[in-house]
Amino acid sequence: MANRTVKEAKNVHGTNPQYLIEKIIRSRIYDSKYWKEQCFALTAELLVDKAMELRFVGGVYGGNIKPTQFLCLTLKMLQIQPEKDIVVEFIKNEEFKYVRALGAFYLRLTGVALDCYKYLEPLYIDNRKLRRQNRAGQFEIVYMDEYIDELLRNDRVCDIILPRIQKRTILEENNEIEPKVSVLDEDLDDELPSEDEKPDEREANRTNENSVSTVRRPRRARSKSKSRSRERDRRPAQNNNGRSRDYYDELEEFERQRNRTRNRDNQHEDRRQPAPRQDRDRERQDRDRERQDRDRKPQNRDRERQDRDRMRERERYGERDRRERDNGSRHDQREREPRNERDRRRH
Repeated sequence: MANRTVKEAKNVHGTNPQYLIEKIIRSRIYDSKYWKEQCFALTAELLVDKAMELRFVGGVYGGNIKPTQFLCLTLKMLQIQPEKDIVVEFIKNEEFKYVRALGAFYLRLTGVALDCYKYLEPLYIDNRKLRRQNRAGQFEIVYMDEYIDELLRNDRVCDIILPRIQKRTILEENNEIEPKVSVLDEDLDDELPSEDEKPDEREANRTNENSVSTVRRPRRARSKSKSRSRERDRRPAQNNNGRSRDYYDELEEFERQRNRTRNRDNQHEDRRQPAPRQDRDRERQDRDRERQDRDRKPQNRDRERQDRDRMRERERYGERDRRERDNGSRHDQREREPRNERDRRRH
């Protein structure tokens, strides 16, 4: 019951006024603590006190999509649907700037294009600062005239999609609204000469302007001389000093010779110095060789160890063979001695 629109409320843009705010944001507002505690059973009179307590404007913020107090009060106004006079008083309030911002936002949501241009365009004169909370939860500074311009031009303000309105040019063509008059036009009208001035005064003003223009002409001539060649610019400026053309011709030849010698010296230096690519290739080849030498060292060590092990094994096997041979010879001699003795006994 607390979240329903008042029975006496009229449809806005063909729908329930609360539906002007998206369903997701609207459900977040219903679940917020500020809506349940501060916005319960609010009337149009009590809503003014809550609007005076506002300290910033904004839509939703944070990863959980938390609504701001400004957005909660906007939804409450859509639910209550106050009278047009109350909303106009909100906009005309000069003491509390956030009350004016709330009324302007509500009028842009529910008002017709003619009312929006009629009541919001005069607020371009207001240059006061407003604090706005962005989506990340940080505060930004926005001026009132910038905020009103966003309401009239942008499609989304404070994370709410605004209903479309007719362009001002169409209303002017239909003679429904007067053409827009800028404040700067008054300053331009003051500078233009009026019809009441006498012709003598106009001529005096023109002479003063011509005198100022003559003082400023040399600067313009300098800027135009950039397109010309340097040689043409130098000669007339230097001829004023009383020097002949031959002097400047000799100067030009001397500069050409000096530039040629410089170019030759630079070419010789470039030939002496090796190309940077060749140096890089040589450094890379040296590095590769060092790496190959490092890789070969452990391989050579392993080979030397294997050779040593083989030599040791050969020496061991050689000693064994010798021992076995010596033992075999001695055994044969022992066997031979008793046979000889037996033969002697037989004889």
